[in-house]
Amino acid sequence: MLQRIHIRNYAIIEKLTIEFNAGLNIITGETGAGKSILMGALGLVLGDRADSNVLFSAEEKCVVEAVFQPADAAMLEKLLHANDLDADDQLVVRREISVAGKSRSFVNDTPVTLQVLRQFASQMVDLHRQFDTLDVGEDDFQRNVLDALGGNQDVVPKYRQHYAAYNKAKQQYTAALQEQENATKELDYYRFLFTELEEANFSDNEIEEAEIDYDVLSNAEAVKQVLGNAAEAMHGGETPVVQQLKMVLQQLQQLKAQPAALPSLIERLQAAHIELKDIGDEIASMADNVHMDEERLQHLSERINLGNRLMKKHNVQTTAALLSIQQDLEQKLQNVLHLDERIEQLQQTMSECLQQTIAVGEAISVARKKCIPAFEKNIQALLTQVGMPNARLQVQCKPLDAPAPHGMDDICLLFDANKSGRFEPLEKVASGGELSRLMLSIKSLVAGSLQMPTMIFDEIDSGISGEAARQVGLIMKKLVQKHQLIAITHQPQIAAKADAHFFVYKAETAGSIKTGIRLLNEEESVKAIAHMLSGNQQTEASLKIAREMMEG
Repeated sequence: MLQRIHIRNYAIIEKLTIEFNAGLNIITGETGAGKSILMGALGLVLGDRADSNVLFSAEEKCVVEAVFQPADAAMLEKLLHANDLDADDQLVVRREISVAGKSRSFVNDTPVTLQVLRQFASQMVDLHRQFDTLDVGEDDFQRNVLDALGGNQDVVPKYRQHYAAYNKAKQQYTAALQEQENATKELDYYRFLFTELEEANFSDNEIEEAEIDYDVLSNAEAVKQVLGNAAEAMHGGETPVVQQLKMVLQQLQQLKAQPAALPSLIERLQAAHIELKDIGDEIASMADNVHMDEERLQHLSERINLGNRLMKKHNVQTTAALLSIQQDLEQKLQNVLHLDERIEQLQQTMSECLQQTIAVGEAISVARKKCIPAFEKNIQALLTQVGMPNARLQVQCKPLDAPAPHGMDDICLLFDANKSGRFEPLEKVASGGELSRLMLSIKSLVAGSLQMPTMIFDEIDSGISGEAARQVGLIMKKLVQKHQLIAITHQPQIAAKADAHFFVYKAETAGSIKTGIRLLNEEESVKAIAHMLSGNQQTEASLKIAREMMEG
């Protein structure tokens, strides 16, 4: 239940706190006194949008805080745990609007997103405002009514899970079919590109190495001449380098008086002599092996030209990049080849998900249809009770050809206000007053199934009076056996049923108009109801009637 709401700096409310009763809380007051402002403030803490225009004083933030005592402690603990919030016996929900219009939300003093705040609020309160009677004509509301009465609360989430899985599988299957269609169009082109690269049969770095070999072969004569000259300088001629170094070594070794450092120099010269001899031999061998090979040169030219043409075609610069493209093309070809198998698997998954969805959807449909006769009968009795004896409500439940997000049925509430036998959709034929009474009747039936701890009605009695208003009061009084009710009303017949009667008023303080609210005692409540009956001039008769209404 909603234990307390604290409002500060909202609209024309400077500061007020309301402690609610566990039963029927009635709020009355003159038109324009601020009753709807209270609903606006409560709407804020339940997740409505807000901006800085709601501030009473532009220099301070607006704060609305509601304290709930949940009827289902286990449910609250589960909800807190799911959102990583500390468990508590109470639920304190707070909304703050800064001077700049920025909104912040808190649950048990922990900052949360507006979505999380709405999630908690939806579990605590069912808020019905003045124009919410239009909801009774909405498809979602009508389905939710049947699901509540049919006991589908636990089954509907399962259906939505199956439907989401089916929808995902269907999307994947459709995407795979589209992929197959596109791939089939491009398959020949991919195959041509791959075959071209496969037949080229390049090895790693082949083109780069071929270019080096080609440069060498194309300059073979010059290379051979240079290498030959180098070999001759090392080993041949009149003064070969190796022979001169050998002679220097022999002369140094023949010295009888050698300086202390000379042996180490001789060792280094010996090593250099060996190294230079090897270098000379390799240069000579290299010179012998360099020769003009026209056939090899032609082969290298063809490979280089082929490589350059393919690199230009694929807009790359290296052999490695060409080989990478070849691998990608091969993978694409493999994907196309395996696509049929993948499509078959996706089709099977989609079929399984569809069957699961249909199975749960049909169970929901059975439960919906099963509760319709009792629902129509009970609504008829309630409509008669609230002064609409000739009105009839009919539930139209048509099966759908395929599963939809909401189930396997198309639900529509049809209405006949005057036993005409012509049933039309609610929103087309029902007046505002009829919709108000119908909404109350429906909610009184559904409330027990939904286990909603607190129900709030903002002038749901609009368009009714007299005996119909009294019957509405009786229905509300019956509802409070299991639920806390908070209702704003202009009807004395309803106000007389209050367990706690609050009066909203305006007062001028320091040149500004402010809204206040106070809990009336029994005598004050009698006078307030008498005022609602007869206006400003209260009489003994109106006071007597007010007392009788409160006692009745």
